[in-house]
Amino acid sequence: MDYDDAYANVPHIPDGESYPPRWASEAAAFRQARAPGCDDLGVPYGDTPRQAYDLLRPKTAPKGTLVFVHGGYWLRFDRSFWSHFAMGALARGWSVAMPSYDLCPDVRIADITRQIARAIQTIAKVEPGSLALAGHSAGGHLVSRMAQPGLLPTDITDRINTITPISPVSDLRPLLHTAMNAQFQLTEATAAAASPALMADRLAIPTHIWVGADERPVFLDQARWQADAWSCPLRIDKGRHHFDIIDALKDPESPLMRDILV
Repeated sequence: MDYDDAYANVPHIPDGESYPPRWASEAAAFRQARAPGCDDLGVPYGDTPRQAYDLLRPKTAPKGTLVFVHGGYWLRFDRSFWSHFAMGALARGWSVAMPSYDLCPDVRIADITRQIARAIQTIAKVEPGSLALAGHSAGGHLVSRMAQPGLLPTDITDRINTITPISPVSDLRPLLHTAMNAQFQLTEATAAAASPALMADRLAIPTHIWVGADERPVFLDQARWQADAWSCPLRIDKGRHHFDIIDALKDPESPLMRDILV
């Protein structure tokens, strides 16, 4: 298998290279159109500039907070690309927190996992009520890791209603065979330790895994591996690929949003 090609999304999605700049433009326009003072942008949760989150609030008292963790193979992007994907949750009366995090190779994937746990703890201290976790691609991996016992305090995990990994990377061992591993610096042991599909113990938090029917075969495999290991539902979204599967986050009545916000 050519692992680099198998795990490459852009070359296999029509006009794939146009998605990131389009996301960034739509996200910026969405933030600009928001009422002044209703959101908190760039709230720090750690000691580096990228350890910060944006909190977008609904028009009424929030029912809870959705924490959405972005993807990009732990190598690229930040919170500024995704603001408009908060539309669905905001319309349903939920706040949405979107953290950035440090990227490989400056840090390791295990470090990023701990950063996301720190971000969730910081958010939970100031935002009361229920929590929902969702993440896309590498973000799906990161929210899945939050089900590891002891990573988050019990008083916070007790508030998490759902975990929704979208097109997640659940077993990191195949990435050892990609050129990206020069930046990840994974070993067989660290890849296994960081893989949600291999987590022997996990918290009993309701989980639904989503993947696009038109995704690369390895992403369908990754989603199935986690769903089988976790004995949780797997939703295969017909006609969707790795980039447009998250469009459903903008629709408050989409099946994806119904799984995320129960």
